[in-house]
Amino acid sequence: MNMLKNKVVMITGASKGLGKALALQCARDGAKIAICARTSGPLQEIEKELRGLGAEVVALEADVSDGGDVERFVSVTEEVLGGIDVLFNNASIFGPGPRLLADYPEKEFLEVLRINTMNPFLVTKRVLPGMISRGRGSVINITSEAGRTGFAEWGAYGISKFAVEGMTQTWADELRGTGVRMNMVDPGEMDTDMHEQAVPECDYPLAGPGDHLDVFLYLASDASLNENGSRFEAQGFKKGCS
Repeated sequence: MNMLKNKVVMITGASKGLGKALALQCARDGAKIAICARTSGPLQEIEKELRGLGAEVVALEADVSDGGDVERFVSVTEEVLGGIDVLFNNASIFGPGPRLLADYPEKEFLEVLRINTMNPFLVTKRVLPGMISRGRGSVINITSEAGRTGFAEWGAYGISKFAVEGMTQTWADELRGTGVRMNMVDPGEMDTDMHEQAVPECDYPLAGPGDHLDVFLYLASDASLNENGSRFEAQGFKKGCS
């Protein structure tokens, strides 16, 4: 069942981890895929995989915390694939590893906040006018347990996810009645490079990036037309439940 057939799905930070898993699954479900990352090598590899699945693809090297790169990425996507139906704001960084706030370098603190908050702000701001004009669209922001509960040594990353949760709620309220919806998902702990940075001595089993994608597909599909401003936990989500 191709629940995303012909939908244009944009995913930031899609060269590895959750972003890559989302891109591959959305392609399997019939979507047209627009992906970006800051490094070209892994991006080219995932582009080949997506084309191998028969998907129409736009893949651009871009830093979506930069307004110029965002404009280029969205403009090319709209020109090649058409209007964007779904946006996954996935791109983010962890920062300099586990660090007490008292010892956190100011430059790195500012950089994590800039990237992790400006990414979803800039891409969403650029994509929304087209969604609103068509009266439909779904924006899914990636949050974290650290965006709801403060954890020692998670530093600027956790604080940036608190900001993402507030941004999601604010924009969801502003979008009511437009046909565009904005929600957020906590994917839970996963076996990714970022988790290794955050918990370098992890001694317990982790889910893979592609193990719990049902909620993401639900929010990308028309089954979630009435969802707006909600927070989901991917590893506790059951099909048919919201």
